[in-house]
Amino acid sequence: MPISANDDVIDDVDQKILAALAENARISLKELAQAAGLSSPSAAERLRRLEERGIISGFTIDIDAAALGYPLQAIVRVRPLPGQLHVVQRIIQDTLQFVECDKVTGDDCFIARLVVGSMAELDTILDKVAEKAETSTSMVKASPVKRRLPPLSRQR
Repeated sequence: MPISANDDVIDDVDQKILAALAENARISLKELAQAAGLSSPSAAERLRRLEERGIISGFTIDIDAAALGYPLQAIVRVRPLPGQLHVVQRIIQDTLQFVECDKVTGDDCFIARLVVGSMAELDTILDKVAEKAETSTSMVKASPVKRRLPPLSRQR
């Protein structure tokens, strides 16, 4: 049985809408309706309800960082020094090359994704963080799974 947040059921039609939007967030309402097997007004109403329920929280684009001059990506695990958690968090938030960051449990407090144009740029950014935290950096070779939707239905 499909489930979603707040025990509201996401039916097959909602799943089709979400899958179509995940494939192309700029899809026209007419195309979205066709993908879901609905009329345009019905698709618009479904879309509105998905937004109201918080299932859809926004629409986005996927940008190729390499095409913008950032061919290198790194995953950085960050362990702030005692008393420096909020300072480190602010450094990460204020450094635009950090394109993603999660606050996590475990030995490290943050796991962040960083895009840079060169190893020298990476060193400069990490030097700012290293004044307040220990870091462990891994360079990204490839991304076999890009950001994607979670399964739209699951068994209870």
